[in-house]
Amino acid sequence: MARGAAWTVVLLTALNFINYIDRSVLWGVQELVKKEFPESDARFGLLTSVFIVFYMLAAPFVGPLADRFQRRYIMMIGGLLWSGATLLTAFTTSFNMLLVRHTLVGVGEATFIVISPAFLSDMYPEEKRNRIFGIFYLAIPVGTAMGYLIGGYLSKFSFLGMPHLSGWRLPFLVCAVPGVILSLLLLTIPEPERGSEDHLRSTSERATVLGLLHNRAFWTASLGMAGLTFAVGGMQVWMPSFLVRVRSMELGRANFVFGLLTVVAGIVATVVGRWLGDVALRRHKGGYYLVSGVGLALSLPAILAAVYVKGALMFPAIFLGEFFILLNTAPLNAAVVNSVNARIRATAVAVNVFTFHFLGDLFSPTIMGYVSDKTNLQTAFVAASAAAGFGALALFYGMRYAPEITAPAGVEGDAH
Repeated sequence: MARGAAWTVVLLTALNFINYIDRSVLWGVQELVKKEFPESDARFGLLTSVFIVFYMLAAPFVGPLADRFQRRYIMMIGGLLWSGATLLTAFTTSFNMLLVRHTLVGVGEATFIVISPAFLSDMYPEEKRNRIFGIFYLAIPVGTAMGYLIGGYLSKFSFLGMPHLSGWRLPFLVCAVPGVILSLLLLTIPEPERGSEDHLRSTSERATVLGLLHNRAFWTASLGMAGLTFAVGGMQVWMPSFLVRVRSMELGRANFVFGLLTVVAGIVATVVGRWLGDVALRRHKGGYYLVSGVGLALSLPAILAAVYVKGALMFPAIFLGEFFILLNTAPLNAAVVNSVNARIRATAVAVNVFTFHFLGDLFSPTIMGYVSDKTNLQTAFVAASAAAGFGALALFYGMRYAPEITAPAGVEGDAH
């Protein structure tokens, strides 16, 4: 294990936490922003799509750089970029400025998300990565939920009596500062040797960029992530609006309820998914794929129930939809990094990021916004559930191609 591994996990997880707060805080105040900048649902869905486009386009450039240069410096620059853009959001005066903000945040966050999984993989061996990613990716539900909660709560206050920095702008002002501090602290973590904790046999499919084209373990995991990302991306953007418009909840309460459900479901799902992944892996080499696929399959009916069932049962349905989607967070990310060799891992993660966003949440918020404009928000959520079903099928198919991991010292295996 690399020196300073525990501190690195803590710091990267904290920064990932801020990463997801900065992403979701806009969704928590979206209805307030819409009052100031009246636009269609499709246009507001475009905000997330623009973020994903530049996030996705930056990834292929970041990956090869990270395979050649010191990664902590690249992550630090990215963290300062997205935190600075979040700060500037507080001074936004038009909808187009929000589009620019999302562009900069997308580029900044791509540098972190592409590099951090490969960075952590060089500190822990294959059979421990599921557990480490269970900690690191816990930031997704907790950070996302905090974005909703912070947005809904702070938007009620003014900042030092300055109206132009109050209301929905205040959360962006507050959320930017921790990102700057944590980004600078990246200078304190060690740079691990690439591949120092890898034990699987290095085949051409696992160790070369050209071989990646034939790596079915990698591609099925990436397609599973695409289905997941389409579903969760749409839910994150539109569920608070659904609760306000369709279920007639007050915005602050909608953000609180959805945020609370997200954080509880996310914590429980991440812990359970991490445990199930380890148990399943001991029984079958495709255990990570199996757990992730079952989670996505079960999320399909839960998502539909969440938007079509009224009354008290609606909230358990939302909880189960999020639980089953987030169940696969740790095992699926571990499956991706284990499917490739350290020499190309950052590049492979960049390709993975590009793929699952291009097929996932690049279009889902805009598509769901368009469907909402033409029909209603309930109908729009059918697309999210269908995407989850597609992801499950890809993962069930990918089980047979997973590399064999059976012992701490590693055994020879192959990602066909």
